Amino acid sequence: MKQVLVFTMLMILAAGCGDQADQQKNGSSLSLSSLMSGEEDSLYMRAFPGGEFTFPADHGPHPGYKTEWWYFTGNLVSDEGREFGYQFTIFRTAVSPHVTRSGGWLTNNIYMGHFALTDISGEKFYYFERFSRDGNNLAGAQASPLKVWLEDWNIEERSYIPAMNFPQVQLSAAGGDVSINLSLDPVKPLVLQGDRGYSRKGDDPGNASFYYSLPRLRSEGKIYIRDESFTVKGSSWLDREWSTSALSEDQQGWDWFSLQFDDGSEMMYYQLRKKDGTADRWSKGLFIYPDGTTRLLKKEDVNLTVTEFWENDEGDRYPSGWKLEVPSEKLSLEIVPAVKDQELKVTVRYWEGAVRITGTKSGKGYAELTGYSK
Repeated sequence: MKQVLVFTMLMILAAGCGDQADQQKNGSSLSLSSLMSGEEDSLYMRAFPGGEFTFPADHGPHPGYKTEWWYFTGNLVSDEGREFGYQFTIFRTAVSPHVTRSGGWLTNNIYMGHFALTDISGEKFYYFERFSRDGNNLAGAQASPLKVWLEDWNIEERSYIPAMNFPQVQLSAAGGDVSINLSLDPVKPLVLQGDRGYSRKGDDPGNASFYYSLPRLRSEGKIYIRDESFTVKGSSWLDREWSTSALSEDQQGWDWFSLQFDDGSEMMYYQLRKKDGTADRWSKGLFIYPDGTTRLLKKEDVNLTVTEFWENDEGDRYPSGWKLEVPSEKLSLEIVPAVKDQELKVTVRYWEGAVRITGTKSGKGYAELTGYSK
């Protein structure tokens, strides 16, 4: 559900920005709808039903598709009980399907990274954005052993676990006075989202992605904020998608949730929003039982109601509380942000942050809200 973010890299490159940027921005940003308008590039591959996944190869890059991402979020707690949330994402987008390398600086891919840390106990939110081409090894991705990097931001395999279809990985990222160094071990096997990994987003069958998740990764390591260090542990979630698709003309954005419940089950749900504010029929999700079996959730299976809003200094209003119900699973949840302001004011503004869950199940998770910035 993050394809809008990677499309912005092409605009940055065309505007003549440098090879990389590492920044915490408060300036103007681009609108979601304007970035996502226009026709798809027919020279790239598109996601259609019937695709087969091959692991570990599919953990690496898919150069035939225009965009993809490695998207980690998690909730952590220090030995002293201080709570944190984090997001660490590396995106890849193709510049052109025709670039032929003849020198180190020529490139066919631009990489973008987002790193955010929520100090929940301190009610502080830090975020950073970075860009680089993949020339001269500044950024890149490989499947086996898994490694994805953007300068000194890294996702790196430690050892592969065949039973989980995924490796133990090490994450490291730093921005300003904030950094993380985390070890992630899969607790539950990889799950395929949508129809066996084919996640359709609109009426056009090619308006889709290939999408899988690691719904629960045991996480431990270090967080550094200025001159303080925290030994932390908790749980993370990974989303992997690749595609050559965009929002339909009548789609404005989405509300996405990854929820980890205390009883060992999980749930992903995204609600696509039309420009008139109504939910799109292609909204969907996945419920993951404690034993790892799954159930596809369609729009009609889920009731999502906004219960509260938060407004930033520019007057943009984001949902800031939800009631989520899945009657067939006897699920009735109240979801609230761990900190109200978790907005990333980067190239495309969006809200992504840690949430807390109460109701028929309790737990923690993450939410992503796009298409609300004017």
